[in-house]
Amino acid sequence: MKRLFEIVYLLSEKRCIKASELAEHFEVSVRTIYRDVEMLSMTGIPIYAKKGKYGGIAILDKFVFEKSIVSKEEQLEILTALQSVQEVEKSEINDLLVKLSGQFQIKNPNWVSIDFSDWSNQRQELFQTIKFATVKNRVLKFDYYGRHGEFSTRRVEPIQLWFKGYAWYLRGYCEEKQGIRVFKLTRMKRVQCLDESFEKKEFKMADKEDLDKYTDDPENKISFSMKIDKCRAYQVFDSFEEHEITCNDDGSFTVSLNYPKDQWLYGMIMSFGNHAKVISPESLKVEIANKFKEAYENYL
Repeated sequence: MKRLFEIVYLLSEKRCIKASELAEHFEVSVRTIYRDVEMLSMTGIPIYAKKGKYGGIAILDKFVFEKSIVSKEEQLEILTALQSVQEVEKSEINDLLVKLSGQFQIKNPNWVSIDFSDWSNQRQELFQTIKFATVKNRVLKFDYYGRHGEFSTRRVEPIQLWFKGYAWYLRGYCEEKQGIRVFKLTRMKRVQCLDESFEKKEFKMADKEDLDKYTDDPENKISFSMKIDKCRAYQVFDSFEEHEITCNDDGSFTVSLNYPKDQWLYGMIMSFGNHAKVISPESLKVEIANKFKEAYENYL
């Protein structure tokens, strides 16, 4: 999309540019440029290939970019969409935003700020490494701690950086497991982008063994409820959805949840300390009580 918009922008300024010059400017092949021209032409933009000594890719002289392609409302939508991903491609997207804002004569709607790093600002380099490896088709190598603390070294062909459930994950093809796997970024250590390249593989959604399969498996889930003191209101609304929360008359909260039953669940419940109590089922109530007893014994 960025290249198509910029081609139209450049042509609206110069009216005619050689295909080879556009190819060099965008670092693509001449064939790709002609494919872009065909795509733009199909959308109704009066762009064409001009033969002769002064030929090249041209656009009709009377063409006005901001009036011919989209309405004012659509222009604003384009700018807000580009601004949303500005943090991903800071320099390139910023240049395009400046150009289109001037062309549309609309002030850049700086409505969102995205920061991929955590509050300690220690993950920014990790995000950049994953981005580079994914875009350039480079193999990633890293040490990984699994769900139950098991340690392994993985070589992965990155597919996608994935945000789900308040956490960042990496989707990739794991060479060891010979299939798609999902890795939580906080458990990835000593991440290296290798010089080894790989060819993108085509995967069907049915082939992907990722968190969706685990999360949607009813056998891995448990329905439960817990009562939480009003002093932990901030944690209640940070952690749960509104439809899962019932506000009680005394100011406390009752939450009804359906989560995978694992160590994460125990840790989440125990993170409320003595300000929460499991109401049901009785089996989970007993398990949490035993875990608190074990924690207490650690300090004896």
